[in-house]
This record gives sequence, C-alpha cells and structure tokens, in this order.
Amino acid sequence: MRVHRRLHGRGALFDTEPAGLAPRLVGLRPHQHRATRAEHPQELPFVVLTGGRGLGKTALLGELRDAYRGHTPVALINCEDAQFAGPPAGRPARSWSPVSQALLILAEQLAQPVTGAGRIQFPRLLSGLVAVAASGWEDADSERIRYEVRRFLLLNESGSWMIGFTGRWVGRTLADVMTVVTSGAGTLVSSAIGALLEAFSDSYVRRRQQRAAAWWRDYPNASGNPARGLMELSDHFRAGGTSREHAERHLVRALLADLSDAYTGVLPRMQRLGRPLVLVDNAHSAPGPGLRDAVLRDRSDGIADQVVFIAAQRGDDRTALRNAVRRSLPEVARRSDWSPDPAAPSSRALLVSLPPLSPDDTLHLVGAVCTDAPVPPQLPQATHRLSGGSPLGIVLLADSAAQNLPGAASLGELLTADVRLHEDRDGRPTYLELLDRLVPADRLDELTVLAAAHDHDSATALAEAVLPDDFGPADVRALQTRLVQEGLPEVRGRFVGDSFVRTLLLLRLHHRDADHRQWREAHETLIRYYAPTDGDDPSRARYRLHHELALGSPESAVAYLRDTFAGLDTRTWLRTLRFVASAPYFHAHDAEGRDFAARDDRRAAIALGHTDAAQVVPDDVDAVLHLRVRRLLHAVWQLTDPLALPDPKVRDRLRYELEQLSNLRPAGNALLWRASRDWPEDGVPDDEGDDSDDRDGEA
Repeated sequence: MRVHRRLHGRGALFDTEPAGLAPRLVGLRPHQHRATRAEHPQELPFVVLTGGRGLGKTALLGELRDAYRGHTPVALINCEDAQFAGPPAGRPARSWSPVSQALLILAEQLAQPVTGAGRIQFPRLLSGLVAVAASGWEDADSERIRYEVRRFLLLNESGSWMIGFTGRWVGRTLADVMTVVTSGAGTLVSSAIGALLEAFSDSYVRRRQQRAAAWWRDYPNASGNPARGLMELSDHFRAGGTSREHAERHLVRALLADLSDAYTGVLPRMQRLGRPLVLVDNAHSAPGPGLRDAVLRDRSDGIADQVVFIAAQRGDDRTALRNAVRRSLPEVARRSDWSPDPAAPSSRALLVSLPPLSPDDTLHLVGAVCTDAPVPPQLPQATHRLSGGSPLGIVLLADSAAQNLPGAASLGELLTADVRLHEDRDGRPTYLELLDRLVPADRLDELTVLAAAHDHDSATALAEAVLPDDFGPADVRALQTRLVQEGLPEVRGRFVGDSFVRTLLLLRLHHRDADHRQWREAHETLIRYYAPTDGDDPSRARYRLHHELALGSPESAVAYLRDTFAGLDTRTWLRTLRFVASAPYFHAHDAEGRDFAARDDRRAAIALGHTDAAQVVPDDVDAVLHLRVRRLLHAVWQLTDPLALPDPKVRDRLRYELEQLSNLRPAGNALLWRASRDWPEDGVPDDEGDDSDDRDGEA
C-alpha cells in the first residue's frame, strides 16, 4: 500500500545520513547510485527480520527491492508463493524441490542489468539445474522439456554486444540437448550433461564461461571431471533426504560463485558499486530454511561470498538459530555489533526484531491517509492503543476511517465497517481483512472461540463444549505452541496473548451469528468453568465475573467489589477491578439477543451517575458505596475498552471515584490515591501482567 512506502519507524533500516543497516551492508544509498562505506568487509551476517504477523516485514522487503532495483543486483522471493508448494504439472518430484525452484527465480532476477553494468550470467547454476531436471525428462512431454531447458539456458544470456551470438548459442544448445533427449540413445542424464558441457566448450564462448562450467569438477567424488560431478549431483538430488540437502547446498554455492565471478576483475569492480541483495520473505517456510542453512554452513566452513541476504520470518526459530546474534531494530541503526562464533554456523545469522510503531508514527500514518476525512482528535491515540503499534492494523484502520468517517463513531464501528482495499474488488469488514493477515487461516474458527479462554485448561473446557469432538486437549496445546512459533506473545491470563489479535477474534465471535449464540455459549461455558468453589478465591471469582460482564450482567461484579472492598487486600482488589472491567463490550441487545437498531453504549451514562436515581439498592448494604463501585466499574470498563474512543468526562469521573474510595479505606489509602492519579493520566494498567507493580507500593 502507498502508506507502507512511508515506512514510519523503520529508519534504522533505510536511513542514509548516517547510514542505516541496509545501506551499510549493500554499500549503496537507497534509491541512489552512490556508494557508502560497507560494513563487514570480510564476512556478512545473514540478516533475519523477525516478528509476528502485521509488523510490516513484507512491506520492508518490498521497499528494499524498490530501493536497489536497477542500482545493484537484487532479487525477492516469497516462500509462501504457490510456485514453491510443489513441482509444476508434469515434472516429477524427484527432479524438483522448493530450493531448486527458488534458485532459478533468484537467478532470473539477479541477472537483470543495472546502472553501469550488464547482465550477470549463471553458468555454474545453469549446469546444476539442467543435471537435476534431466532425471525427470524420461518419457516426458517434449514441449515441457523444451520450455525448461530454454529457461535454464537463458541464465547464460549476456545482454552485451554479443547478444546476437548469445541467442544463437542458446538456440543451438537447446537443439542439441533436445536431440539427445528425444533420441533415446544412452543414459538421458549423462547425455544431456554431455551436450551442455560440449556447448560450453564452443570456441566462441568466453574462457570465463568455460571455466565456470568446469567448476563442477570439484564436486565430491567427481575426480576432476565436471561431467561426473554433475552426474553425482543429479544422483544425490534424486535420492532425497540428506543426500538432496547436500546437492542443494552445492546448487546454492553455484549461485553465489556465479555472483562472485560477476564482480571479479578490474572493470566489473569499477562498474558494480553495491553488493548483490537477496531478499527472502516468509523464510520460515520452504525453501527458506534450506537456503539459509546452506549459506550459513558454507560461510562457517570458510567458503566466502559477498551477497547480502535479508530474510523475514514469523517467530525467531530458536531451535535452528539458537546461536544467532539477536538485536532489536533500533540497536542496529548505527552499527550491528555482530561477530560470529567460529564453532557455531547459526551464529552467522543476525536476528533483528521489528518493534511496534510509536504513537507519533501512528499519528503520522493516520494523518497521511485521512487527508480529507474529519478525524476525531482521539482517533490516532486510540488506534495505537488498539493495534499495539501494528503497522498493518494502523494502516487498515486508517483506510477504514478515510472511507467511513464521519459515519463511524468508534473503532469498533470502523472495524465492522467495510473497507475497500482494491478498486476492482468489493469492500469487506475491516476486522475480517485484518484477521486474514494476522491469524493462520486453517485455525481461524478454533481461535475465534478459544480467544475467550485464559489458559490451557479453560481453553480445553471451551473446546469440549463448543468446538467439534475431534478437537481435544492435544490440539489445544498444539495451537498454543503454534501461536508462539508465529511470534505472538505469551501473556499470563490469555490464551491468545496478543491483545489486538484477541480483540479481533472476539469481535468475529460476537458477529458470527445474528443472535450472537456462539458468543453467549462461549462465555456461559467459562462462567460454569469458574463456578464458585469452597472458599472461592479471588482469582477464580474475577474470571467468572469477567465473563458475566461480557454478557452484559454487571450486578454480580458490583456486589463482589462492594462486599470485598473493606476486607480484600487493596492491591488485589484493584487488580480484580481492572481485570473484571477488561471484559469485551459490544453494544447492548434485547432479551432475545437481537441488536438494537440504535447505538447503545450505556457505560458512560452509568459512570457519570446519570442512572443512579433509577437504581434499587439492596436494603442491607451501604448505598453510597454500592453506587460508587457501580460507577467506578463502568468507568474502568469504558476507559479500558480498546474499541471505544476515550471519554474525557469519564476519565475525570474515574479520578474522583478513586479519590473518594481512598477516603473510605485508610489502610489502602496510598494505593487508591496513587491509582486515582496514575490511571486517568497514563491509562488503566493492563488487566494482566507480572508483579512489577508491587514495587514501591504501586497499584
């Protein structure tokens, strides 16, 4: 999207003065053919941008490609593209792999001419790809074979003044290989390899290309014979397993050797100012791990290259990259402080975590999109609070605001309103567009329900009551693990730790049925799960009250908070208040669960005391305390709602109610007083977290 191009908060990667990480590695300023001092002259780190979905990793790689395309060799692949999921029609699996396909795609892009320099040729890689593919040509369609061979041979096109000769060489070599394939004489693989190597021996082919084709003589067990080396490569690839990994590693090495060759000699070094740049998106999927591990192993073994690899992946893969150097993006803004451990190949990776965007970044992004829309002054702040600084969330909410303001009155309405992202497509609800990008599609239905849960046990109870019978405790645990692997945080008290994703999932749960049946069923299940037990400790009670409030029933929560105010530890009481009031809120419904036609958020009116006169207070309780707790609960509920715009009047009322409660509880006066100052000013603390707020008497 156009907004991504602004890349707020990502200057540490792109800055030119002083140079950010990418210019220091590539040796060129973005969008310019001007050199800058290159970092790590001897050995480069394999950079991996890490983080969950929606942090802008794909946008960053796309911007890097655009910034250097035409200035230095650059290529970008997305490992989740369909072309890497399986071999093309008619091609046997024994002669194809995601890694071999990726190398072909990368080479085709890297070959393109740049300012001051012509095309790069890939004779080493071309020879290896032909040897690998030839094992799948037996009894195959000749047109498919012709297409594959021609595509491989074009990797050796120079694009120079000899382009006419190059075209004739490709045509003649193609004819020679096809003659061998269709004649049926001899072993097909060896005959195809022989025809190719003979073409490289042509007196018109430059000596550099001839030497490059002979590079395969150093393949293990080749005994100095390139044809034998290519046969060994083909056999290993066809065998699969670790043998194929061995072959793929040499194919990756061939690509890097061809790139190094293009920079060898006086003239190429003068013409090519920047290092080649290879960008790998969604590198957690094949062929990403295969490419990465091949490069890391060779660099660890002393096989040098000067290719800049920048990959992006969900999660940080602590198993395969356990020894990687880890930095946050701001930490590498001026220097990376990276140095590898000679004994650990994975230490040659530099993992760079992408932080969320700041409130200022959010303000600028919303302003850039909503140039013609009447934006409420609280909208950027509320957008940042809801999204947690997710670039994707901020951009889509801003798009929805630009298209739906002034009609939409809250973030909840912006999320449920349609947003049109492409001129040739109809709009869809914004929250569905976000979930498509933030949640694994194959587990969206299960996560929609389990988002209401708080841990493995409550999620299991919810799954047993609501989800199909074949989704059991093991599936719940596997889903928890997957969320962590994808980069979502683990947060105590939430099955889905990311607040933004959890809010979107609960919104989907609420809107799944016209009568909100599944919404009620999920919360009623958890109310039963947290039913009172002997002693009914506060930790269980607050979960139960949280879900009752989510169903629009505040009576039990008011009574519990009122009755425990004098006896419960003040810090525990405040935590119970803020957790109960973190219940998701959606507009009120009638007794049958149908939506009211009009907007109906009654929390502000209750918090401001507008409904006090109509309240019937039990005879045996302190009426003043009862009404004060009721107002306080609804004030916190409204102010902590991520889908509502902050209400300054409710914020002032929150301060007042906490002040008055501090006068009623001398033993807890300090905590209640501090809460009356901090909560309205800084926002009510999160409903869950560690015990860091125990220090210095903080609430």
